[in-house]
Amino acid sequence: MHEIKKVCVYCASSDKVDSKYFEATEIIAKTLVKNNTTVVYGGGAIGLMGKLADTVIAEKGRIIGIMPHFMKEVEYHHKDVNEFIFTADMHERKKQFMIGVDALITLPGGCGTFEELMEAITLKRLGVFTKPIVILNLDGYYDKLLDMMNHAVDCRFLSEKHLDIWKVFEDPKDVLKAINESTPWSKDAIKFAQV
Repeated sequence: MHEIKKVCVYCASSDKVDSKYFEATEIIAKTLVKNNTTVVYGGGAIGLMGKLADTVIAEKGRIIGIMPHFMKEVEYHHKDVNEFIFTADMHERKKQFMIGVDALITLPGGCGTFEELMEAITLKRLGVFTKPIVILNLDGYYDKLLDMMNHAVDCRFLSEKHLDIWKVFEDPKDVLKAINESTPWSKDAIKFAQV
């Protein structure tokens, strides 16, 4: 069993997506609060980020927003999140996301979410980050990305071992189960980072 005291949730700021993504985000937020887990996220007030924060706050949980100064007006930082870290840039934001967390949770999102996820996967491949990375593949949202990762293995750009870097789950209620069922990882991963 992994200890799950603090997690980072990667998610989108778009408020134009299907309601099923908002519903899944709410389920995950409530599950994390019920588990007494602190949530770290991108700090936004709209889209799935806003839903995540609104739900954690409504459920009396703890949430920490992390956002570069210049994005305050782009993603409209959440005014009710009282724990905020403002960073100099996106690189520092992504570093802060990983500090002291017990897992990374990726919800459906766009290029920012993809970038955060891929950087985390790369760092785990190198043994720099060793905690569980779980991906909510709601209604097959990430099927094509996962197919691409399998294709990278087939073409020998990744090792089959690297498919254990992340764990996929389809039901938002299974978020804690997915974290707990993730393959243990260590800094020794650097030894097989090369294919």
